[in-house]
Amino acid sequence: MDLVDFLIKDGWLKTPRIIDAFRKIKRKDFMPARIGYAEGVAGGFARPAYGGTGGTEEIKSLAEIDEAMPIGYSQTISQPAVVAFMMERLKPVPGDKILDIGSGSGWTTALLAQIIGPKGKVFAIELIPELKEFGEKNVGKYNFIKKGIAEFICADGSKGYKREAPYDKILVSAAGKKIPAEWKKQVKTRGRIVAPVQSSILVLTKKSPSFAKDATGKEKEFEEKEYPGFAFVPLIQQK
Repeated sequence: MDLVDFLIKDGWLKTPRIIDAFRKIKRKDFMPARIGYAEGVAGGFARPAYGGTGGTEEIKSLAEIDEAMPIGYSQTISQPAVVAFMMERLKPVPGDKILDIGSGSGWTTALLAQIIGPKGKVFAIELIPELKEFGEKNVGKYNFIKKGIAEFICADGSKGYKREAPYDKILVSAAGKKIPAEWKKQVKTRGRIVAPVQSSILVLTKKSPSFAKDATGKEKEFEEKEYPGFAFVPLIQQK
């Protein structure tokens, strides 16, 4: 049973357009040439060994495992089941404008680009320059950048990306201590944020005015759902 069939069987993948993206966008295309690390540091992070020979079959095999894998600089390409879970709750549709924070390897960016199509756009934010370049190169294999569906920015994702706001959806792949106010301001009314906070995944939906009220009668801007029991690398912020 291949990885996608496993994710369907176990209930992680349900929506046809998301399943189609998982089948067309190959995880192996977003992993280093071999899993290993060179000596030394860059910007305080361990450097990955992207080169080497004889690693193609190993990477292809590892890409089918439902586990997070290292991509260097203390970051990972996320566990497929977790990515599927978050995509299902993000609910991307054709034509969406999406902010992908902590884009890393570029896998989530490519999945989103496949789903939203030529009338949508994904803005991928990555703080580590080497990973921004790595993710951009990986997504380039699918021509999403050339087609104008995906764009990569090297910046602090904790601040969002005000220049292109507002967004229909915001996806975050690294955990912070809370949801920054900037993200809430940059998502559209009826838009959605899916982000890890500590060991939970939060799903925030921005409501239209007067849609809901809290216990004190005050209008709630966001409807929030929490799904505990997950593990993520921390969201890196510019110092």
